[in-house]
Amino acid sequence: MSPDSSFPTFVEINLVALRHNFRQARKQAGEGRKLLAIVKADAYGHGMGPVAACLQDEGADFFGVASVQEGQRLREAGIDLPVIILGGFFPGQEEALLRHGLIPILFDVETARRLNRVALATGQSCPFHLKLDTGMGRVGFRPEELGEVLRELSAWKGLRLEGVLSHLALADVPQDPLTARQYEVFCLMLQQIRDAGYQPPWIHLSNSAALFAHHLPECNLVRPGIVLYGALPSAAFADRLDLRPVMGWRTHIYQLKQVPAGTGVSYGHRFKATRPSVLAAIPVGYSDGYNRHLSGCGEVLVRGQRARVAGTVCMNWTMIDVSDIPGVRVGDRVTLLGEDGDNCICAEELAEKSGTISYEIFCQVGKQIPRLYRDEG
Repeated sequence: MSPDSSFPTFVEINLVALRHNFRQARKQAGEGRKLLAIVKADAYGHGMGPVAACLQDEGADFFGVASVQEGQRLREAGIDLPVIILGGFFPGQEEALLRHGLIPILFDVETARRLNRVALATGQSCPFHLKLDTGMGRVGFRPEELGEVLRELSAWKGLRLEGVLSHLALADVPQDPLTARQYEVFCLMLQQIRDAGYQPPWIHLSNSAALFAHHLPECNLVRPGIVLYGALPSAAFADRLDLRPVMGWRTHIYQLKQVPAGTGVSYGHRFKATRPSVLAAIPVGYSDGYNRHLSGCGEVLVRGQRARVAGTVCMNWTMIDVSDIPGVRVGDRVTLLGEDGDNCICAEELAEKSGTISYEIFCQVGKQIPRLYRDEG
């Protein structure tokens, strides 16, 4: 069974691999650029506190989270590096943001005015990063809005401009010309900010894909996310990056049964045995984050060998066909994601079969499943 037999299903987080991936990002960034490690969404399902502590020890310069609540969790976990709130904040969260020393991204005027009032009332000067929309079409100030925003900024005495950023829509498609156009727009807007008398020390645009595929010389801060966790930004990066998987998702065989040819299995009998078969029940289903789209096509590892999902993934159970694996027993470990011997089920494989991306595969793994951390020593 698992390292703790009370956890038949668990997630193993390999901090040695996390350190390796961080060092790859650091090397790629080069001299003169700092790293803003993205740990939002509970570090993409890997566990925000332990991951951030590891990366802080490894030499990260900033952390990026989605919300004030996530920033507060980092502070409670003992993280003292600058924490940038990438997803904005909502009315009533200003005091918590200031109390925990969090750095907001500002991308609408009314929110900035509100924060400015609270900062002045508490005698503080709050650093912030200004978000520009250079072509993502999501949040941020568009080029035609920037002049008015800069005029407003001069009146925000409780705020201090420390960074300028935007986000790339197609950086994971290295040959697409949109990235170059976005960078051109970004540079023009940045010059407009500088012409207005501001010299923000931090300029950032590069996510994981841009870090490894695009040269953006104006930027002195990069934002690696998915590569830290050992997954590719897209298929275009296959065989180009030296990454190691960080997450291993394991469970164990709960029951074995031999069935004759013609036996139907699971809801809808979408699987019918074509021969006498050995089927294993594993206590994992879509309520745990094992995607229902893996019904009949997903594979797991048992004794280092691949076994196909047999029929429909259920809420709490999944059946696998272990007919061709010699010596299989109740209690054998099953790898849903990660390595077992020389074989590996990678996030990209699960994503392709589920019709999604590796980011979602990581984030879907149920929070109720224990995370066990392995580091050097």
